[in-house]
Amino acid sequence: MPKILALSGSIRRDAWNRKLIQAAVDAARAAGGDVTLIDLADYPLPLYNGDLEDRDGLPDNALRLKALFKEHDALLIASPEYNSSIPPLLKNTLDWVSREWQGESGLTPYQNKVAAIMAASPGSLGGMRMLPHLRQILNALGVLVLPGQFSLTDAETAFDAETGVLKSPARMHGLVLELVQTLALLKRA
Repeated sequence: MPKILALSGSIRRDAWNRKLIQAAVDAARAAGGDVTLIDLADYPLPLYNGDLEDRDGLPDNALRLKALFKEHDALLIASPEYNSSIPPLLKNTLDWVSREWQGESGLTPYQNKVAAIMAASPGSLGGMRMLPHLRQILNALGVLVLPGQFSLTDAETAFDAETGVLKSPARMHGLVLELVQTLALLKRA
């Protein structure tokens, strides 16, 4: 069964992207994926600073995240858009995970990974301007990002107020199914 590491680029309690990643996790599990959902709030990291790294090495949470990334075959990321790009929380996380450690390349946690990326926003673009930036960063780290992506517009009305369920999940389900199927094909190869 493909192992997928899922995370949101937002730690705000009622964030749209936290709701979106939960919907995506449910869809991935229904499609046969073995999903680990993490909350970046559980892995606080200082802002990346080379002097800090030289003095103290990698923070424990960076090492924990590196291990999680290496244990999984894929990444499933839902992220907000900050000023038309990725939020600092997500960028900082990706940067710390990409640091060399004890002779191991910083790219190792990203090698042979496949990713599906998505965004939710209350605006009319649904985080669409952030997705190419996230794709570029992941590609530079060696991650194969699926060509498809999902952006959820008008997020404030996209979820059922009582259940929190995504009202129109078909496109998101399609992306998640593609991720699970791609992983299954790669496992067989």
